[in-house]
Amino acid sequence: MKIKIQRFCKHREPENAVMVDYELPDGDITLLNALTFIKSKIDPTLTFSSGCKSEVCGSCSVRVNGKEKLACGYKVQDRDIVEPLRYAEILKDLVVDHNKAQETLKRVIGWQSGVSQKEDMSIEQEKRVELQSDCILCASCFSSCPVLEVDGAFLGPFAMTRNYRYVSDARCEDEKEKIDAVQEKGVWDCTLCGECTLACPQGIDPKNDIMMLRSKSVQHGYVDPTFVSGGDDMFGGGFNPSF
Repeated sequence: MKIKIQRFCKHREPENAVMVDYELPDGDITLLNALTFIKSKIDPTLTFSSGCKSEVCGSCSVRVNGKEKLACGYKVQDRDIVEPLRYAEILKDLVVDHNKAQETLKRVIGWQSGVSQKEDMSIEQEKRVELQSDCILCASCFSSCPVLEVDGAFLGPFAMTRNYRYVSDARCEDEKEKIDAVQEKGVWDCTLCGECTLACPQGIDPKNDIMMLRSKSVQHGYVDPTFVSGGDDMFGGGFNPSF
């Protein structure tokens, strides 16, 4: 069984990244175990990240055949192509710097603030944000987003799901501030393609979270800029219907 792995060192230019073939024993094996085998038996210079080895910490996230996967959970197939996550600085081989994705949390105020001490969360209310709270910060959704390919300033699904988790918290007293934070390069710039939802190993649905944030935005007086512009983006020019 053979796989290809992208090798890269930050001291080289990105275009000098190379794909290297590795031969593995046939059998049922996770990608993380395959990477460990290569490092211990074939090439000790191969660099990758790992942590819990049980799909909990998210540190081993990579791209396999163009799709985001957790290496500790993905079963290797012959001819797989393994690459680092996108939209992050590659430190070496499959190890990337997650700071860019995590910095977006500051832009959206992605934490509990302005908490009302008068409001208690019911079990039902807790369940509404339970799934979003399961995020393991693997940045798979961030890497999968096609909008970031054309606009690096886009907030990305990672941040907006976190924003929605706290906006939906019954104790949140600064909802307006959090909604304000996702307007620029945020909820209205998303194409709702759903790639982020497919990429999430925790089953979180960032696409739906973004749609819910759009509804919240409307409640706070915001409107889709597409409609504000007179529908130019929708109809390719000044659409002026007459009845």
